[in-house]
Amino acid sequence: MLELKGITKKYSIIPAVRNVSFTLKPGEITGYLGPNGAGKTTTIKIMAGLLEPTEGEVLFEGTPIKKDMFSYKSVVGYVPEQSEVYKHLSAWDYLFMVGRLRGISDRLLGTKVTELMYLLGLSSEMDMAMSSYSKGMVQKVLIASALLHDPSVVLMDEPLSGLDVSTALVIKDLLVLLSQEGKIIIYSSHVLEVVEKICSRVIIIDKGVIAADDSVRNLSHLMNLPSLEEIFSRLVVKEDPELTARGIAQAIKKRD
Repeated sequence: MLELKGITKKYSIIPAVRNVSFTLKPGEITGYLGPNGAGKTTTIKIMAGLLEPTEGEVLFEGTPIKKDMFSYKSVVGYVPEQSEVYKHLSAWDYLFMVGRLRGISDRLLGTKVTELMYLLGLSSEMDMAMSSYSKGMVQKVLIASALLHDPSVVLMDEPLSGLDVSTALVIKDLLVLLSQEGKIIIYSSHVLEVVEKICSRVIIIDKGVIAADDSVRNLSHLMNLPSLEEIFSRLVVKEDPELTARGIAQAIKKRD
């Protein structure tokens, strides 16, 4: 179990997240939603042990992660929103570097990397520098590196960004399989239909504060709304999307 208790993170004096508390359970895929700047990435980086909260704490299996950050990070797999890789390396070398840091033997790494690159459609490019990769190809490497050590906690921040449709379908099915194995999974995305399909629970954050935390079914029932998109719009979107779209369409048609 992964628990956030009263997490606040301030940059200078400005809070990115304020008094955020929730618990993530094994076998559950939790969708984490919010508009840009709402605090999603900050929260996930705190859960990954990459940011220190200004207030509050994160507990894993009842113990604050800061007491033994090394042990905690050894069971965490994290896919960041930004493609943070050493692009002068090949995918093969990058994954070997990550695997060795994780303490995986070279023999086992050779097997795992070969299989993962084949399954992700990168076998013919795995010896090429990642500087020549498309965004989707880099994203595949990031996902492979996050899962290489079979983590217990999987933190995904916009994991489908740049992926082709077939790979996105594979990753969605993979997350379901991993949840069935009892892993703790948080999935942050702007693609609401994917969240609605695979997540058993949804947390919505807005301006650094939790606005909702429940199953999609319960939220739909409580708010009398048929879809996650409409729930999200009611809770978070302040302007009328159609009205804004019409305004943009009119603005681009203006002439001298």
